[in-house]
Amino acid sequence: MTAVIAGRTEAAPPTKPGRGNRAWGAGKSAMRTAALFVVSAAIGLALWSFLAWWYGPTTMASPAAVVSAAKELSDTGVLWTSIQASGQRILIGWVLGVIVGAPVGILMGRINIVRQLLDPYIEFFRFIPPIAFVTLAVVWFGIGETSKVVLIFYTSVFIVTVSTIAATVAISDNKLQAATNLGAGRLQIMKTVVLPSTVPGIVTGARLAMGNSFLTIVSAEIVAADAGIGSMIWQARNYGRIDWTFVGIITLGIMGFLFDRVLRLLSRKFLGRYGVK
Repeated sequence: MTAVIAGRTEAAPPTKPGRGNRAWGAGKSAMRTAALFVVSAAIGLALWSFLAWWYGPTTMASPAAVVSAAKELSDTGVLWTSIQASGQRILIGWVLGVIVGAPVGILMGRINIVRQLLDPYIEFFRFIPPIAFVTLAVVWFGIGETSKVVLIFYTSVFIVTVSTIAATVAISDNKLQAATNLGAGRLQIMKTVVLPSTVPGIVTGARLAMGNSFLTIVSAEIVAADAGIGSMIWQARNYGRIDWTFVGIITLGIMGFLFDRVLRLLSRKFLGRYGVK
């Protein structure tokens, strides 16, 4: 038997309004972004092709010529060897710069006497471009890997240090005072307040340092290197291969984009709780 209660109707279960609309909106936005990217790429390629036709192959290589040159360098193994050599030098020097620059920046931001002692050196050397030390690096460390890594380290360490100092100094006094009032010692304040607050600044400095590392690697490899993107570009000049030069430039851009994207993804995944975006 089925009991019917007069005057009473069962309401439909509530649904979450807007879920379908939000999904549709997100998909529409992604499609719009992809379409804009395709249009932008098409315009860029068209402009590049026109300039290559206008100035001629001796001045500017066309997209087709660059693709052909990239295939040639890839088949001979030169391209992959160069990418591996340059990528390894950049990563080692950059990691060392972050490892040294971050704690030095925290100490300079927190301890006044350390900042007074080191600040003149930081402000002096960070304005001297790494290319000015290329010859000295080769003389002091030889033509091997050490000289290139040292130059990348030099490029990275000051950027990370300055960014970390700025993040440390910007910590609110209220946070520090609250931790002190709760009985936290210096080590606890450093661990629970200072370090979490400086993580976004360290990541920003690391990303900037990564970009500058790509600027330095070319000059370092041009002077003394048997393999690397910079060496490949220099050999392209010696052989009069403008298309090889374009391959090297585009490869550097792609490598930099991928390195930065991976760094951003890892930072968001592992350091997102500290405010890294």
